[in-house]
Amino acid sequence: MPRSRWKHAFSGLAIAAMLWGSWPSVRAQEAHSETFATPQVAAAAPERLALWPVSARARQSDPLLEARVAAIVSRMTLEQKIGQMTQADIRSITPEDVRRHYIGSILNGGGAWPNMQRRASPADWAALSGAFYTASMSTDMATQVPIIWGTDAVHGHNNVYGATLFPHNIGLGAARDPDLVQRIGRSTARAARATGITWVFAPTLAVVQDQRWGRSYESFSSDPALVRDYAAHYVRGLQGDLNAASDVVATAKHFLGDGGTFRGADQGDTRVPLSDLIATHAQGYYGALEANVQTVMASYNSWNETGAGERGVRMHANRYLLTDVLKGRLGFDGFVVSDWNAIEQAPGCRRTSCPDAINAGIDMVMVPEDWLAFIRDTVEDVRRGAIPMSRIDDAVSRIVRVKLRSGLFDANPAATAAAMPADAIADAELAREAVRESLVLLKDDRRVLPLRRGIRLLVVGKGADSLSLQSGGWSRTWQGTENTNEDFATGETLLTAIQRTIGPERVTYSETGAGINVRRFDAVIAVLAETPYAEMRGDIAFPATLSHSARYPEDLAALDAVSGQGVPVVTVLYSGRTLFANDLINRSDAFVAAWLPGTEAGGIADVLFRAPNGRAQHDFTGRLPFAWPRTPCDSVGHGARFQIGYGLSYARQRRVGRLPEALAPCAQ
Repeated sequence: MPRSRWKHAFSGLAIAAMLWGSWPSVRAQEAHSETFATPQVAAAAPERLALWPVSARARQSDPLLEARVAAIVSRMTLEQKIGQMTQADIRSITPEDVRRHYIGSILNGGGAWPNMQRRASPADWAALSGAFYTASMSTDMATQVPIIWGTDAVHGHNNVYGATLFPHNIGLGAARDPDLVQRIGRSTARAARATGITWVFAPTLAVVQDQRWGRSYESFSSDPALVRDYAAHYVRGLQGDLNAASDVVATAKHFLGDGGTFRGADQGDTRVPLSDLIATHAQGYYGALEANVQTVMASYNSWNETGAGERGVRMHANRYLLTDVLKGRLGFDGFVVSDWNAIEQAPGCRRTSCPDAINAGIDMVMVPEDWLAFIRDTVEDVRRGAIPMSRIDDAVSRIVRVKLRSGLFDANPAATAAAMPADAIADAELAREAVRESLVLLKDDRRVLPLRRGIRLLVVGKGADSLSLQSGGWSRTWQGTENTNEDFATGETLLTAIQRTIGPERVTYSETGAGINVRRFDAVIAVLAETPYAEMRGDIAFPATLSHSARYPEDLAALDAVSGQGVPVVTVLYSGRTLFANDLINRSDAFVAAWLPGTEAGGIADVLFRAPNGRAQHDFTGRLPFAWPRTPCDSVGHGARFQIGYGLSYARQRRVGRLPEALAPCAQ
């Protein structure tokens, strides 16, 4: 079956105008945006809701399902209902706690494993899942309601020892292959079910506008049309029809505007008019809703429509967007889950009590450690009238509806996991294919690629033999910084892949390249890398530059040690974003943006080297998902060195030449 490749010819704004025919009215409304003090006030204006196109998938109510939901909820006590709205981390709760307090959900945060064993097996995960499920079905409720376990499986089942890690979303965006994305979603769902987990916190649908953000690699692209298409395919891959043993509940996150924060600050302020919010940041959610996504995670960021004032309304307290738009206008009938302790950031709230967030539309509250106090305080909030019982009933109905739809009432997930094949968490060939497709060739002025197999090769750079550096954040742990190669039971580094490809006797490795006689070799491969990071810690705070060498001078030093000596140098860069790298590109005869490829770096070797018969075995097909900066201060793509969609191949060449290296401080 031929692989479909999605070609985007229009920007998100043009697509929005073409499909909806509402762009003129959006622009007209934007001109009068000053009449609305905040998005909260805007909720009362019906004409504002009309600017949001309805979802292409109309809500289809199932009377039998709705009757069953209503019957279950009607027999719950207030305490049982609040328990269902509570999500706790597995490190702070036991199965007995779940039984006693009617807990609706658990999660494993990054770096949380069964019994805190880093190398817990799929059977260990499934056993814990089974224990929590059995406890949830052993309460004194009139109708037993099963617990649902969620996990951040964002590039494969990345918390689990031995699971294959796929390229992060930025690399998948470079691949321009929605069919590939759907197959990765299917593989990830199968891996999750093999460990007894039925809910995945993916995909991230941020349309990142500023590469300073430390979560840029979780975004497919700055093109909202590509994100919309990928969202639909990824959700279909994860959820299937929600009736198979290999299906999981998907999560569209983080609603809304997380990728548009001012200067890329994590959890920051998204300063855009309503027209941009719709045409850019909401597009992925239209795709996810078309694919029937069952859960949406609210974002930490705020939305500041006018750009004035210190900060807009926090998304967790934004009734206009969560309820009026998402649940009302767009017809979403699944449930909205909060992010980690995010309710405490809403004004006047604590992590154990936030009527404003629940009233705004949060249905399930992620309170990892303080879940018991949350139940107590929220029960009191309802009794004192701060939260209407109708809102509680709606939230619990949504949670029960998703649990019924996903088959949780029908079987213990541990039993399903036991029936899965032993290798269900591994999918190396698919990951290797994804790596090949994600690579973007920025430069090959001397046409040194693909390399012959019979050469003597020097490999330098700290990234060459590090599964941690090539996998990045959200890999085995939250930030990904605590790992060594021994923490990955599968995969291969690029060094290992090169040795396998041309023979270890032809390869010499030196991390720094210092003291090596480069002229003894026919070619050099330098593997440079950002160190792993995730949210918050990955931000490049303004006014720091996006210069890779400014943050990682050791990479420039390694290139200086081997370049300019008459031996061709091929540089492979692992990064979670596009970076200013003119100095590195100038010292390289060929330069490859490899993003964060995950565990299967063999896909890189597949493209860099010729086949045994001397022919190119795989060409470069990746295209930039974000603009590559022209200056070290250009984090938003206004002055691109290489435009979005740029990418060379063996068949399609362009001379890059020498690039300017002068650095200047970013204007305050």
